[in-house]
Amino acid sequence: MTIFDSHTHINDLAFAADLPDVIVRAHAWGVQKMLVLAGDSASFSRLQKLWQLDPNIYGAAGCHPEDAARFNEAELLDLTQKLQLPQMKALGEIGLDYHCSVAPELQQQVFWQQLQLAKELKLPVSIHNRDAFADTYQILKDAQISDIGGVMHSFNGNAAWAEKFLHLGMYLSFSGVVTFKNAAEVREAFLATPLDRILVETDAPYLAPLPYRGQQNEPGFTRMTVEYLAKLRQLPVEQLADQTYQNTLKLLRI
Repeated sequence: MTIFDSHTHINDLAFAADLPDVIVRAHAWGVQKMLVLAGDSASFSRLQKLWQLDPNIYGAAGCHPEDAARFNEAELLDLTQKLQLPQMKALGEIGLDYHCSVAPELQQQVFWQQLQLAKELKLPVSIHNRDAFADTYQILKDAQISDIGGVMHSFNGNAAWAEKFLHLGMYLSFSGVVTFKNAAEVREAFLATPLDRILVETDAPYLAPLPYRGQQNEPGFTRMTVEYLAKLRQLPVEQLADQTYQNTLKLLRI
């Protein structure tokens, strides 16, 4: 089986003690490739070390909306330089998070700046959206996001929102959240999404799927999410795994 964990944070300090084993377990579960996201200099340095462990690890970097207050011209220049490394395949995760304390107006400004950078560098974007569906949609629409493409990371909206983001040309990525008992709307969104627009992810160390909910997530657990989604869609697991793998390669231009 061939799986691509399209959004993971194994550069998080939570994995510092057993990182090589995490990668070995991921491959044992069929996870052949991973996109690892970096949000600051420290996590980016740890991402660079991952490249020495596994050539099937790719990178993305961006200023998370929770960190929008520290984003300035120096940060923008630094991000621009990082994203030009050959292993870097996306700008993210970026977006809006109205659950955090950063002013929405500032988040929107930083989000827009990074979308413009992504267009300059011709990189797809990984979008974080929490409690901000309408504004996230409008900003992506205004930015003409279809020019570069992107993914709604750990999509947690309903089928109606899925349709709107799909209409913008976005992919939708499903995490362990889709397995949760209270995620009926997310399952409906998944069923409404064309097979060629679906990605899978862990968002490790967060959002572990059932039966591991509440435990530390890791890339290998993408397998459980793929199995669950395949059952929902009444498809062979291998077919859905391969489809989402090919979708991720296409989005990231690998």
